[in-house]
Amino acid sequence: MPSAILVEPAVPGISLPPTQDELPCDDGMPMETERHKLQMDLLIYPLKPWLDRYPEGSYVGGNMFVYCSLEQVRKQDFRGPDVFVALDVRRQERKSWVVWEEGKGPDVVIELLSEATAREDKGRKKLIYQNQLRVAEYFWFDPFNPDDWAGFALWHGVYRALPLDHRGRLISERLGLALTRWQGVYADVETTWLRWATLEGDLLPTSRELLEVETQRVKQERQRAEAEARRADAAEAEIARLRALLAGQADSSDH
Repeated sequence: MPSAILVEPAVPGISLPPTQDELPCDDGMPMETERHKLQMDLLIYPLKPWLDRYPEGSYVGGNMFVYCSLEQVRKQDFRGPDVFVALDVRRQERKSWVVWEEGKGPDVVIELLSEATAREDKGRKKLIYQNQLRVAEYFWFDPFNPDDWAGFALWHGVYRALPLDHRGRLISERLGLALTRWQGVYADVETTWLRWATLEGDLLPTSRELLEVETQRVKQERQRAEAEARRADAAEAEIARLRALLAGQADSSDH
């Protein structure tokens, strides 16, 4: 786990950088739409179990401030990404992501585009992720225009566009996962969603999908148990019939 950036002991007349408890963590601005909020949840929550495989820790968050410089703090000019993932960090609750406390920035960032934010996400924010935060992989996706999606990976300090793989997906090498467009129903909304999938093609399931799988498994187990019970009853009945038949034949021979 990378250690946090060390801060020298307090010196008279010199202020220490603010901590996450001292920095603003809410600008009062809601998500763009309900679909943006649902899309954010669909990217965050199914990813959490996958990240448990990282022994050094990990964190996935969304719609949270990311502080990377004191100049940014003074200007309050940068709202954090919609979804971000950081590897090799402590698993704990955070109010904001403060680079000088964590010792690093995010490894993966996803922005959800809208008419109001697309230009910013494709321009100024992309440069911030490339030049200041040095985010290894950056993706964007428009929940209302799923054809507008792209991915980038740092290559010698500059973002290089990622090609689609043979299944039409964008690959995150940092996470060992694919981002895929999936047509289906999530939270009663049917549309094209952006989802995580394994490289083999299995979607990272939602809690509802996991429940459905478990429910189906229990149902199949019950059906197998009932079938076994019916077979056992039929076998016992057949044994009883044969015994009765043999007993009848023995009685006939006695006469």
